[in-house]
Amino acid sequence: MLQFINDLPQNIIGIHAVGEVTKEDVDTVLIPRLDDLVKRQGEINYLLVLETDAQNFTAGAWLDDIKVGLKHFTKWKRVAVVTDQKSVEWFTSNMFRFLIPGMAKGFPLDDLKSAVQWIAEE
Repeated sequence: MLQFINDLPQNIIGIHAVGEVTKEDVDTVLIPRLDDLVKRQGEINYLLVLETDAQNFTAGAWLDDIKVGLKHFTKWKRVAVVTDQKSVEWFTSNMFRFLIPGMAKGFPLDDLKSAVQWIAEE
């Protein structure tokens, strides 16, 4: 399930992933928020708090996630992934930079505050 994270600066979209994440979650929670942010400011600062295993994303969720990433490809400014999955944190910090034009960084779950501060930087 994807849940919108409230109480973040207006220039950040925050999503909390728990349990199984489906295509419907991506379509109803993530995509409308990303589209709105791009319309409002022309760039994306994205915070993902990942408290589920990446394998809990259904095939449809992955496909829609890829589609929205490509749709807004030039708009990605900062991506922070907060997780206790060391491989995901490492991938975000070291490999995402080859996949998106903006910056990406991984953070452990107990350092959410630093992730928000980093992503909010101009």
